[in-house]
Amino acid sequence: MVSKMRNTLRLFLILLAIARPTLANEVAAAAADSDPTGARWADRTLRQMSLEEKVGQLFMVWAKVESMNPTGPGYATLRDAMLQYHLGSFGITSPVEGGLLIKASPLDAAALTNQLQRDSPLPLLFAADFERGLPMRFHGGTGFPHAMAIGATGNADYAYQFGRISAAEARAIGVHWNFYPDADVNSNPGNPIINTRAFGEDPAEVSALVTAFIRGVHDGGGMATAKHFPGHGDTSTDSHLALSRVDATRPRLNQVELPPFRAAIAAGVDAVMVGHLLVPSLEPDPNRVATISYNITTRLLQQELGFQGIVVTDAMDMNGLTRIFGGNTPQSSARAAVQALKAGADLILIPGDLDGAYNGVLAAVKSGQLSEDRIDQSVAKILRAKAALGLHRNRFVDLNAVTSALERPENAALAQKIADDAVTLVRQSAPLLPLPLGSQTASRFAYHSAVAAANHLLVLVFTDDLRSENGRALEREVRVRVPDARILYIDDALAPVLAPQVLEAAANAERIVAAVYVVPSAGRAVAGGAAGSPALAYGTSAVLADLLAAAAAKTVVVSLGNPYLIAQYPTIRTYVCTFSNAP
Repeated sequence: MVSKMRNTLRLFLILLAIARPTLANEVAAAAADSDPTGARWADRTLRQMSLEEKVGQLFMVWAKVESMNPTGPGYATLRDAMLQYHLGSFGITSPVEGGLLIKASPLDAAALTNQLQRDSPLPLLFAADFERGLPMRFHGGTGFPHAMAIGATGNADYAYQFGRISAAEARAIGVHWNFYPDADVNSNPGNPIINTRAFGEDPAEVSALVTAFIRGVHDGGGMATAKHFPGHGDTSTDSHLALSRVDATRPRLNQVELPPFRAAIAAGVDAVMVGHLLVPSLEPDPNRVATISYNITTRLLQQELGFQGIVVTDAMDMNGLTRIFGGNTPQSSARAAVQALKAGADLILIPGDLDGAYNGVLAAVKSGQLSEDRIDQSVAKILRAKAALGLHRNRFVDLNAVTSALERPENAALAQKIADDAVTLVRQSAPLLPLPLGSQTASRFAYHSAVAAANHLLVLVFTDDLRSENGRALEREVRVRVPDARILYIDDALAPVLAPQVLEAAANAERIVAAVYVVPSAGRAVAGGAAGSPALAYGTSAVLADLLAAAAAKTVVVSLGNPYLIAQYPTIRTYVCTFSNAP
């Protein structure tokens, strides 16, 4: 459906982008040739490392950014783990409380990366999931809409600029490596975890936009990651919650799932993240997800597709993997890490139990299950990546330059233009749009509403959690244009209580906007479902269904996220997609 929402201009733009697949490779090769001292540093460093130090380079754990005193216990725990296990990298994020991300500032993040670099014997790699830019994790930087919004525009330059700006801003706070782009082809409308994180449904389109994004990341000075190999788009299960299975045949994989990864490799992508995916046509063992499959990670990715960069696992604490090994115990974490390395992984991301995983790999080398040469191969890739980033010369960022690097009006304007161009009117059976403006009466009092709510426009915000940011930007923009609009927020907990009020307000309104915020989110389960869901929760879904039954003719449903929502509610008569909930 999404791939049919724009005209054929998209295909022309995509073909233009495909015509330059090797540019990033050429840039990367030139950079490597210009600094042979980096390669020498990496080789010399590897020769001087103990086995324990080398094994530590193969693990990445979370560093959660808070206003952290370098002499306090919170930082000491992080630093001590780094030194004890000789860690070579960290994933940067913000802590979660009560299901909500408690975002820190980019300056806090920069201070933390600098402090850890200061306390580490070797330069550290810092990575993050900046799938929509820095604001996905922090308060600050340029926020972009989801990838599918860019796919809806059909503009490869938007993908390039997104990659370039997000990489440059990440480097400003000491983060070198983005776990992006998503190279999945979202061919399953019911996919609960990929959905709008993918650029689209068409392999050629996704390939072109992935290529452009990677080129932008390289020009912004960062590292890019194509994920989730060999393709997570045709699944109906969230691998954070349970095993995800891809039942595609090998010919189908060659046609749909693999082309974007081939394009990413041709574009010089720095890393490929392997997903916790069962793919019977590639790996017949039902207990070997791609992360621990030699057939998928080594034979297909590295030998057949020719990828020579860093192979990183998806997070090893996810249920899609841990249920195979019996949880996140030290023993199960050890077995999982060893099997991932045997399969061909270079970096173990977020082990369920770091101590168990680290010591399990050490024991495997000492017992001969893994050779030290095999460990050296992976460590060499990681050290060379650090050298290519210039970390052997300078591992720190300038804290005084952080704010000026992030607060650039031209970047915010570009992100807004992308979001504007993505908005798509999918269906309109009655002339409800554009909405008429309301009266522009100003109040003389700062804390007094200028206009009482009327019955001309009713805006209903459907969200997972009233505490989230969903709907706040929309409400502000509506108030500017229609000051007397009535606006109600509905989440699953309040839906049964608000249902009568919603229907009464709808009966009296002239026009209704139902703004539905549903985005793919790790571990999101609806009505106790174990597989995840891209749908509204039960209570809010019932309210929307009742609203459409009573007032579909005067209701505009706006999907601020999952564009496939219309399949659940076929009686929608006017439907608009933004493909993202980014404010």
